[in-house]
Amino acid sequence: MSSGFDYRTTARRVLDIEKAAIDGLYQYLDDAFDQACALMFNCSGKVIVTGMGKSGHIANKIAATLASTGTPAFFVHPGEASHGDLGMIGEQDVIIALSNSGESDEILSLLPVLKRRGLPLVCITGNPGSTMAKEANIHLCARVEQEACPLGLAPTSSTTAALVLGDALAVALLEARGFTADDFALSHPGGALGKRLLLRVADIMHKGDRVPRVGPQTLIIEALLEIGRTGLGFTAVVDEHQQLMGVYTDGDLRRTLDHCIDVHQTPISQVMTRHSITAHAGMLAAEAVKLMEEKGISGLLVVDEHNRPVGAFNMHDLLRAGVI
Repeated sequence: MSSGFDYRTTARRVLDIEKAAIDGLYQYLDDAFDQACALMFNCSGKVIVTGMGKSGHIANKIAATLASTGTPAFFVHPGEASHGDLGMIGEQDVIIALSNSGESDEILSLLPVLKRRGLPLVCITGNPGSTMAKEANIHLCARVEQEACPLGLAPTSSTTAALVLGDALAVALLEARGFTADDFALSHPGGALGKRLLLRVADIMHKGDRVPRVGPQTLIIEALLEIGRTGLGFTAVVDEHQQLMGVYTDGDLRRTLDHCIDVHQTPISQVMTRHSITAHAGMLAAEAVKLMEEKGISGLLVVDEHNRPVGAFNMHDLLRAGVI
């Protein structure tokens, strides 16, 4: 399978070089970084991020990170910008341009128009003496000592440094805005993160006749039929006012059989678990998962403010909903 080449040694060298590139960024975190953050924090429009080639890929990711952490942003391709996409940029926007050399022709060609419109320009480059650095309102240096590519040609350490600097901007702004997990969920409703942060028990629970329930005098054998009917692995035991008295689960059945109790003659009230763990409809589904894991249970009844069962769910429902 292998030619005998030591791949892992090369990989470790790459990691060491790129770690050194990140460490080198500390020296460039100066007043310019604060000024760039303040400019974006106070921006009443959007943050437009642009870059060409590999820098463009990094710029696209930075824009996505900003947008998902409370700073409205999007990526504009510099080549397309000069052919009409400049119309996407508003008068209240801030421009962030990335180029390791600071001499990207596609970006340099945009500078006269951006300056004529009075748009503030933040440039991230690896060359403080470059044209972009000199033309920028604010220059953020992302200089690296060497690329991880042994030929010094493929952007590696330089793109890593630019990416990390972009993350630093995004997270600094996130904290300055007081951006919360709930805010984050609102911009990620479709993914696993959104489901963990937004989905509530009411969204996944079974309702109506899908909620298993029996009276206290119901025989165990009949309660088992109710458990089997809904397939949730448990049933509520309720009084004449439909208030919860207890719960009977698959685990309770095992204990019943261990004690040789006659399931055909014994009422469920004698073997049910009292003081059962319950959930409420407004509880986050993720909180329900944590509760179930802590208590070692596989299902929960959902009760209202009068302790009446209004819903039920188990781990399979949480799995289907994508919460776990």
